[in-house]
Amino acid sequence: MPKSATRDDGRMHERAIPAVHGALACLALSILLSSLGTSIANVALPTLASAFSASFEQVQWIVLAYLLAMTTLVVSAGRLGDIIGRRRLLLAGLVLFTLASACCAIAPTFVLLVAARAAQGLGAAIMAALGMAIVGEAIPRERTGSAMGLLGTMSAVGTALGPSLGGFMISAFGWRSIFLLNIPLGLLAFYLASRFLPVDGAKSRNGRAGFDSVGTLLLAATLAAYALAMTMGRGAPGWIGTGLILATFIGGSLFLLVKARIRSPLIQLAAFRGEGLSVNLATSALVATVMMTTFVVGPFYLARVFALDEAVIGMVMAVGPAISIVSGVFAGRIVDRLGAPRLILIGLTEMAIGAVLLSTAGPAFGVAGYIAGIVVLTPGYQLFQAANNTAVMASIPADRRGVTSGLVNLSRNLGLITGASAMGAIFRFASGTGDIAKAAPEAVTFGMQATFGTAAFLIVVAIILATGTRLLAGRAGQAQDAP
Repeated sequence: MPKSATRDDGRMHERAIPAVHGALACLALSILLSSLGTSIANVALPTLASAFSASFEQVQWIVLAYLLAMTTLVVSAGRLGDIIGRRRLLLAGLVLFTLASACCAIAPTFVLLVAARAAQGLGAAIMAALGMAIVGEAIPRERTGSAMGLLGTMSAVGTALGPSLGGFMISAFGWRSIFLLNIPLGLLAFYLASRFLPVDGAKSRNGRAGFDSVGTLLLAATLAAYALAMTMGRGAPGWIGTGLILATFIGGSLFLLVKARIRSPLIQLAAFRGEGLSVNLATSALVATVMMTTFVVGPFYLARVFALDEAVIGMVMAVGPAISIVSGVFAGRIVDRLGAPRLILIGLTEMAIGAVLLSTAGPAFGVAGYIAGIVVLTPGYQLFQAANNTAVMASIPADRRGVTSGLVNLSRNLGLITGASAMGAIFRFASGTGDIAKAAPEAVTFGMQATFGTAAFLIVVAIILATGTRLLAGRAGQAQDAP
């Protein structure tokens, strides 16, 4: 090879490294902002209730508006990115998120604040869906696992950082500061995206005709009904919860009927019959359900059984997110070296062991017993998440990465919503009381053990699903190799 060609290749490689780092920084910041938008507002609810003279039920919509918009539209955002260009739509999402954050900060009324939060959630849906989808275009294939691990870490950072950062900023600068913070971060992410993300290829003029508007509306309505049933429906009269569940089934049925008649449906069900995608999404939902258990059960167990105050409980609860932050990138690097399928099972097995430790923990083991279970459970979750996301995105055609990334985020969000509702209900039922805050320590201990016992069962189900998929894939490979 001529020396000049070698020098040119070297220069191209030198230019490629900063581009990869810049793209990773953009995607990581996008994921951080989307997760931070959820957790940072929770700590502000008492202050906002006082500022706007709103009731507890009303002020919950500041969180729900964001979650509903993000959950119901994340799949549609991914599909739209496949059609019109992922970089182009991510830039639009960053602009929307930043402008909506500014509107939240200057909102003069409660209704306008909730509306701005919904717009912010739509921007977050775009950022969450496309942040993962663009990895396949902007990051070399051999570094996909590391990139997925980094994105998982940023999600954990946003979740962990939100309450403490929000509490500090509210006490120092007032509640509007938690939304103003997003403006410089959003502008920075926009600069990085415009500077380092690869430019979208040419799209067909008929691309917009391929967007399933009817399916999008039906799916959004169905997911909204389910999310409301799992959250607001629990505290509402029984007929409201029943109506929301019924609306979920009707909306889902209509979505399937319409999908069969659309030339370019939002979700192609044929994709779920190949490459184990349905199992990847199902296990993701199960794992998210289990992880939500730690947030639902942990604070009550630590308060009622060990009589810890809020500050100490906060420190103990921060152990899990802190471990996620440390282990996320390392998990991604291990996936790059050993492959995703094997590490999905290893991560799930580690989670099962952690859930069993928590289900057998009790006062005799002290707070250290609870922390030990979390220390085992959390790295397993990070390993599973990095491996599962890598496996999903590696097997998807380039023109479906956006909608598939949206489905991965949707499965996680639905798992979190279901975990908060279903695992919370199991905890209350096993504790034998309607008011956990007044339950006896022995009752809370039994409720905690029963809930994590259920969590361990769910992880075993996930292991069975993942193992079955791997065995089927192996048999299919042997059949192809056979003469």
